[in-house]
Amino acid sequence: MIPDSNSYFSVPHNFNAYLSPWDASQGLPSEDELKDMQSVGLRLLTEVKNLEASCLLQLRHLDNDAKAVVDFLKLQSRKVDLVLQHVLEKEVQEGQQVSGNQFGGSGISITSSFALNVGDYHKTHLYLHTELVALLCICQVKQCTPINQDEPNQVPQWHCELEFSQILEDDIEQLVKASLAVQQKMLKKRKQNIDKQRR
Repeated sequence: MIPDSNSYFSVPHNFNAYLSPWDASQGLPSEDELKDMQSVGLRLLTEVKNLEASCLLQLRHLDNDAKAVVDFLKLQSRKVDLVLQHVLEKEVQEGQQVSGNQFGGSGISITSSFALNVGDYHKTHLYLHTELVALLCICQVKQCTPINQDEPNQVPQWHCELEFSQILEDDIEQLVKASLAVQQKMLKKRKQNIDKQRR
């Protein structure tokens, strides 16, 4: 369960999510039950990422001569993550696909071709490709508003905000790190654009 829904910031980012209705009458799954619901591929990716993080943390304590080794290992671990995520995406996905447009440690914002009922729970698979994050969680719909409804030729769409109701602590950590990385990239890009305009 997430500690405080207001304790994390969100960043704009495009990603894929798959939603399956979750029957609230059966209650929310425990962390162990949520882990049991993960596919083999998802468990493998999580385990590999945890091992990588642990090893890289230990290597940071080595002297400057080890920097090249650390950089090389980071590159190798990224390659493994890419391959695992590719394999994961090839798995038969459960649920209806929606387009994510914002995420953080508290929840996600999506654009959907179907309306979601506020208060409903959904088992949710998230795939943040560029940040190499893939996870499973339970979300609750907090808001769902129609967009493009005034234009006759537009396909109906809804903008929905979902809050994490049950998510693993390691996955929150992954999302927080990913949101910081996305924010850094945005700031870097903005700085480059400002520098270009000054020339």
